[in-house]
Formats: sequence, C-alpha cells, structure tokens
Amino acid sequence: MNNTQKVAIVTGASQGLGEGIARAFLARGYRVLGTSRRIAASNDPNYLTIAGDIGHPATGKALVEQALERFGRVDTLVNNAGIFIASPFTQYSAQQYQQMLATNLDGFFHTTQPAVEAMLAQGGGHVVQITTTLVDNANHNVPSVLASLTKGGLAAATRSLAIEYATRNIRVNAVSPGVIRTPMHPPHTHATLAGLHPMQRLGDVADITQAVMYLEDAGFVTGEILHVDGGQVAGS
Repeated sequence: MNNTQKVAIVTGASQGLGEGIARAFLARGYRVLGTSRRIAASNDPNYLTIAGDIGHPATGKALVEQALERFGRVDTLVNNAGIFIASPFTQYSAQQYQQMLATNLDGFFHTTQPAVEAMLAQGGGHVVQITTTLVDNANHNVPSVLASLTKGGLAAATRSLAIEYATRNIRVNAVSPGVIRTPMHPPHTHATLAGLHPMQRLGDVADITQAVMYLEDAGFVTGEILHVDGGQVAGS
C-alpha cells in the first residue's frame, strides 16, 4: 500500500455534488472513500464506496477506520451529506427537525471528530463543509429556518475549528452554494430556481468541485466560507 498517496473522504457521494467532488479528487490522483445511504459498488481500487446513514453515531467513526485500513491515511474530509427541506416554520414536523439535525449536524460531528484525530496523528489535513448561502442571506421565497439552523451551525463550526487547529496544520473551510443543477431539482423547476440568483441562472456541479479544489490547494486559506452562489450573498 502506498501511504504517500493522498486520501479524501466524501459524504453524500452517490450523486450530485458529492459524486462530482469524489470524481474530482480521483481525477487529481487521490484515493477516495465515498459514502451515502445508497451508493453503487466501485470497481476502482482507488475508490472505496460504503453505504451507511451518516446521521448514525457509529457511521462516521467506521468511515475513518475503513479509510485508514484500506488506504492508510486521511488527508481531506468533505462533509457534503445534507438534507434540505423548505417549509414555513410552523409547518415543520418534529420528524423533519430530527432528520435535519441527524444528517446535517450529527453526521458532521461523528465524522469530523475521528477524521481530525487521524489528521493530527499524521501531521495535518483539511476539512471542508458544504453549507448554503441562505445562512447569510435569507429569502422570503424559500422559508427554510432548519437549513439556516443546521448549515449555519456548520459555518460557525468551520471558523471555530479553523482557529483551534490553525497551528497544527489542519485547515477547515466551507463552500456555500446557491442552487446547483443536480438530480435534486427536476428540470421543470430550473427556471424558477434560476431567478433566485442575481446572475439569473443555476450553478453547475463543476462550479462547486472547482471551489473545493481551490480550497484544497490554498494552503494559506483557513476559516473561509467560499460563496459560489451566483451573487446571492451580495443581495438581490
């Protein structure tokens, strides 16, 4: 086993942003562990796929253990897995609340903690969260307080962890997307969703993968929330 080849863990990797991010790391020569509740088996020796619920406390630890066992190290963790449910605040159910907490926050905690431990042991690493610009610029057309609550927590945690580990060679950053063209959004919704951006179009998966790759290479950048949102953060 070549322990010098870098390794990335990508959560929510079965489709959309997560799949694109995993493929981008593979394309630059990383070995990758991709996970999602349902994810296809991989025949690529450099790509290990594991099905699992990221909201379950044991899943994150198991992912890091599997990455170390199979590839010998963990250089980058991309916390991409997430649930987005738009709803008027009073119409959210207790089940929806628990689902979003489990995936968006519990998954982050239970995966990032063992990943950071592995990074400390090997002398460094990088953690990236995927958040949403609705945290910074709420939109009355998209009532989504639970997204702001959970993804806003990730944004705050990004800054806090970046400072905590700044002297120990672990960088922590986030990408904050607008609406991206993925299977999550049926084609008949695209025109309406495009109108939510000052640029009047949807983003593409490549826009997010390029942002993640920039942060991966930017050794003097930590604690950054990089907005890739067609201008949403600037206003309407």
